[in-house]
Amino acid sequence: MSLPIADSSLVSRLAPPKRAALAHIPGDEGWPIIGRTLEVLADPKGQVEKMAANYGLVYRSRVLGETSITLLGPEANELVLFDNSKLFSSAHGWGPILGLLFPRGLMMLDFEEHRLHRRALSVAFKAGPMHSYLADLDAGIGRRVAQWKAQPGAMLAYPAMKQLTLDLAATSFLGTGIGAETDDITRAFVDMVAASVAPIRKPWPGTAMARGVRGRQRIVTYFSEQIPIRRARGGDDLFSQLCRATHEDGALLSTKDIVDHMSFLMMAAHDTLTSSLTSFVAALAANPQWQQRLRDEIAALGLAPGEAMAFEQLEALPLTEMAFKEAMRLRPPVPSIPRRATRDFSFKGFAIPAGTLVAINPLFSHHMPEIWPDPDRFDPLRFTDEAQRDRHRFAFVPFGGGAHMCIGLHFAYMQAKCFARHFLQNLEVSFEPGYQSDWQMWPIPKPKDGLKVTLAPVR
Repeated sequence: MSLPIADSSLVSRLAPPKRAALAHIPGDEGWPIIGRTLEVLADPKGQVEKMAANYGLVYRSRVLGETSITLLGPEANELVLFDNSKLFSSAHGWGPILGLLFPRGLMMLDFEEHRLHRRALSVAFKAGPMHSYLADLDAGIGRRVAQWKAQPGAMLAYPAMKQLTLDLAATSFLGTGIGAETDDITRAFVDMVAASVAPIRKPWPGTAMARGVRGRQRIVTYFSEQIPIRRARGGDDLFSQLCRATHEDGALLSTKDIVDHMSFLMMAAHDTLTSSLTSFVAALAANPQWQQRLRDEIAALGLAPGEAMAFEQLEALPLTEMAFKEAMRLRPPVPSIPRRATRDFSFKGFAIPAGTLVAINPLFSHHMPEIWPDPDRFDPLRFTDEAQRDRHRFAFVPFGGGAHMCIGLHFAYMQAKCFARHFLQNLEVSFEPGYQSDWQMWPIPKPKDGLKVTLAPVR
């Protein structure tokens, strides 16, 4: 007998199972109430590797107030992400983490509702708008790199990347500089992301969650005020595209839908790209031989400094794309992905009941030595066609997969290649001898000290 397909009405009734229903799964839930939250926040990679060594590729834990089951490895990634039987709810997986802060972004929608909204949003990522975004990105990155070149020497890479990605989001997403509101909007996003993994999940006064909720209110106000303006004047930026986007019946997206999607997309594009570009710069600084290989590939484009990059030239940078992928393998921008089971299922012999919070872990998958020999070594050639041919297709999942594959995947690669072109054409990057960076890996990887690098003009 076939199982019924889950729909939104079923998902809305999901509730976590009693803890006793998960007791047969090996694991360690840690301290009362807080569980293993503090250990995971302090060292997520070390913790998941320790739990896997002790309990295997399916284990029970307790993080952020709820008992959950972690499923590890490419087969687990495929089961949860591909999900052709609609067994896992993204909305109810991310809900405890993002529900107060990024409600009804694409990750917070499921099944048919998700499909309808994703289709409406996809208009902003088609070829025409992407060509327009590249022109703005190319000019914006070029200006920022020129400033760095004019002031060589020591730089903290992470805040520099954060300012750059905010600038890029302001131009390609909003079509204009945020101007005097830059600091306010930046702080709102920072507070929202920090609150997403705060141990205290209620917006009590003085808590990170309270600051995050205030940040959410600020973002809602900003976008709500802008929507009628964008509908009246038009524009090629992503925000203006969404203001004109329609559902299948021709109806415009509602103001609330646009606000929710824009706040989520801005957060995802800003924070995950900041993390990925910082990881990319760190890898280049630690591997000067790869800097030169990519610089040679970029030189073959024949672009003079400051000359605009054509959209078609992005395809002529395969080594650059492989290097960016390898940086995301080492530090995936979303190290852990939660879902909630819509009905009972089993995996590797363990029965797991409906309502269970389930997590997969790209950070673990990306460092499995049986898939990635010498996994901590930076080696972009892992991503040649030949190297990938026999690798499980869900071994590398920095952008998720299945219906919830990141809608901005190609946008991210475009920005990374455009950044690499300007950065490596103009600058060399290095670390001081003996320097080691310490990274906070969850919820989004970032260097605790900002990543201290040294910039010098290309000789």
